[in-house]
Amino acid sequence: MHLSDRITGGFLVLLGALAFWGGSRLPGVPGQDVGPAVFPMVIGSGLVLCGALIALGIGRSFEAPEPDDTDATPGLAGRLGRFAPVAALVPPALLIFYVLAADRLGFLLTAAVMVLAAALALGASWRLAVGLALLAPPAVHLVFYRLLRVPLPEGLLAAPWA
Repeated sequence: MHLSDRITGGFLVLLGALAFWGGSRLPGVPGQDVGPAVFPMVIGSGLVLCGALIALGIGRSFEAPEPDDTDATPGLAGRLGRFAPVAALVPPALLIFYVLAADRLGFLLTAAVMVLAAALALGASWRLAVGLALLAPPAVHLVFYRLLRVPLPEGLLAAPWA
């Protein structure tokens, strides 16, 4: 089933507008210039902009044409084999895993498992998946802890800057 770009773009515009509106309703933090409203409003603005670009078809001419079925290189569905139909369930399963495991394992270990699983599910090589799993969680933790001042679960492995 293929949805038109106008439908998916419109959905992203609506989702972004709701995120922006929800973020604007968050109360500010006394004594801080940047409060909890900034992050959802920035994400919402980005979704509105990207959704509008998709709906209007801007950039469509930059896309590579779809390969014929006779192409010898298999796509992601070919690499996933019989697991291709359930690949859409990976992100929600990873979110549920985070909710259940983050308090016990901590952010760094939980995020490392999530990045590894997501990378492998998307067809990355083991080398790339392990590299991402080792580098991405500390970078995200550093951004949340230092820049946004959002405490993340410590669990079994504490970040050295925490």
